[in-house]
Amino acid sequence: MGAGDIGYVHLRAMGGNDYTEWVKNFYPVFNRKGLIIDVRNNRGGNIDSWVLEKLMRRAWFYWQGRVGNPTWNMQYAFRGHMVVLCNEFTASDGEAFSEGFRRLGLGKVIGTRTWGGEIWLSSSNVLVDRGLASAAETGVYGPERSWLIEGRGVDPDIIVDNPPHAAFQGKDAQLEAAIKYLQDKIKKEPIDVPKASGLSGQEEMKRRNIKGRS
Repeated sequence: MGAGDIGYVHLRAMGGNDYTEWVKNFYPVFNRKGLIIDVRNNRGGNIDSWVLEKLMRRAWFYWQGRVGNPTWNMQYAFRGHMVVLCNEFTASDGEAFSEGFRRLGLGKVIGTRTWGGEIWLSSSNVLVDRGLASAAETGVYGPERSWLIEGRGVDPDIIVDNPPHAAFQGKDAQLEAAIKYLQDKIKKEPIDVPKASGLSGQEEMKRRNIKGRS
């Protein structure tokens, strides 16, 4: 995707089985220049924090062998530009992920406003006939003290709708917008892997000491 510069991960839900989907789709593309995380039609679950944690990793030093390209620590940290795709069928934990992605400064959210359901419930109210009585119990709010998502949804940073007739013909305006956005970012703000100075550790220390005395 994007001439091989852009990776793509589609999370259809945020349940236990979707850990595997994340691993299978993210790790092969963790070193691309751009990344699209697609949570359109996401049915929800409860792994948003786990996925966001992986995306928050930062490279802080680099391993360089005698041959080959450098690798970095923290391992599998994504160094490029990222976006999230959402739509009106992105629900529950898919919405929490979209909101968190933006609030944590990981990138832009592209698409249409999400479903708008973020008051959580538990399944602990089991009745004597083994049935279940559940009701919305736990809302969410931000540091600014405002209630989030419930009844409103997540508003994308960049609004792009998929026209029905064009979508029927196989076109995806939201995905195309995400690719174009990332291609522009990659061109204007490249994030290349830094190269070592070429000096040994001792030589680098001497250079710094001399510079410090001058």
